[in-house]
Amino acid sequence: MKLLANAFVALVAALHFGFLALEMFFWDHPVGRKMFAMTEEQSAFSASLAANQGLYNGFLAVGLLWGLFAKKRDVVIFFLLCVIVAGVFGAATAKFTIIYSQALPAVIALGLTLLARRSAD
Repeated sequence: MKLLANAFVALVAALHFGFLALEMFFWDHPVGRKMFAMTEEQSAFSASLAANQGLYNGFLAVGLLWGLFAKKRDVVIFFLLCVIVAGVFGAATAKFTIIYSQALPAVIALGLTLLARRSAD
């Protein structure tokens, strides 16, 4: 169970590194414009905001990896909760599908992390 939990935590971290790349490097690029249905003007205008958001996603990913490699379950749980809150907030304020791409994988990872501890006791 612990291996599966760690794999899901790593998946969530990988997703957030992907979000970082998209928001920091591909926002004002045809890939980002197509993904978010933006015009060149919209992506240029919002690029600095997206880069800031991408940086935060990177912090979430690094925090998850820190928790995994340091074997600090409480750190993993904290960062998964941060991802879940960010995903729910994004779904409520930006685009509902964020609930599936961000919050749901983190909820699964959190559930597996909590179950892994129980099965080890």
